[in-house]
Amino acid sequence: MKRRALLLGLFLMPAGAHAHSRKPIRPRRPIAAKQPTKQLAKPPARPKAAPAAASRPAAKPVVSQAKTELVAFNASPFPYRGYLPDSRKPFLDARNGKRRGHTSLRGTVYWEDQTYSDRRSLLYLPEGFDTKKPALIVLYLHGQGATLERDVMARQGVPRQLADSGLNAALVAPQLAVDAADSSAGNFWKPGHFAAYVDEAAERLMRLYGDRSAGRTFNLAPVIVVAYSGGYLSAAYALNRGGASHRVKGVILLDALYGDEDKFAGWAAARRRQAFLFSAYTDSTRSENAALQGLLAKRRVPVSRNLPSSLGAGTFAFVACGGLDMHGEFVTRAWRPDPLRHALAMIPGYAKDRDRKGT
Repeated sequence: MKRRALLLGLFLMPAGAHAHSRKPIRPRRPIAAKQPTKQLAKPPARPKAAPAAASRPAAKPVVSQAKTELVAFNASPFPYRGYLPDSRKPFLDARNGKRRGHTSLRGTVYWEDQTYSDRRSLLYLPEGFDTKKPALIVLYLHGQGATLERDVMARQGVPRQLADSGLNAALVAPQLAVDAADSSAGNFWKPGHFAAYVDEAAERLMRLYGDRSAGRTFNLAPVIVVAYSGGYLSAAYALNRGGASHRVKGVILLDALYGDEDKFAGWAAARRRQAFLFSAYTDSTRSENAALQGLLAKRRVPVSRNLPSSLGAGTFAFVACGGLDMHGEFVTRAWRPDPLRHALAMIPGYAKDRDRKGT
């Protein structure tokens, strides 16, 4: 594990329903009493009916303009006050007065208040997202040395690539360790936490959309897990013990397999008929990708070593893309420019425009 973390550090980049209304009942016209004279009393004026309350217009299912928000989650990966997985060693093992910190595999101490206290996640709904069509949630797990604003949004252009893919999908990207050479998964190490995060993401996306009618869409949407580089660790534990592996329709690894191959293999074997796995890699993770292919072969899961034409259920594809020098910009240039856009566009059945093909 130390070797993989050291190797990874070499390539860090700087820094509800409408109710039917009843027809109002008109009050009966009062009958005039007989008078001693021929002149009848003028009946009282008919009371005016109160104006009907204006019904709330139904929300349009299509998002007319892209929506982006950075929002603090209760089920965020950090802060994390637990132990390292499968051990009794506390994650926060360093102190300096009242400050608490974590010692990374390289020996660097990262302090909780600076590195492990950002609860925010990036939420994004692309223009044209339609709650009346089949939809997905794309969960993006960034690598080491990253922030949501500088790297996920600006440098890697993840929201833009999602929009350009034509996929009818919402984006959720949690902040992991802030701008640090650390792949720690934090609360994603805990059993069931991934399920809690996905549930909260559905609620937050409903609020961003702006109408409770969209709640069902987000609560039922399958999840595509995309991990880049150090995001592999959060992905591995989410699949292995996160409590919502049945929600995961596919996994896309962008040079993101630095260990825990057994966790990916176990998930793939259990979901071989319902999900896909696509791993594109450089020489940085070549041996780990070979190991995962071997584990899948032992479980009789067929794999492909060519770029697939689509990422349908049952596809388990591995694509070698080049040398170590490609790792740092792999989200924007791999087997082609904007590889994430291309990979998402290959997922069938979820295009905003049903006639659109993968590009």
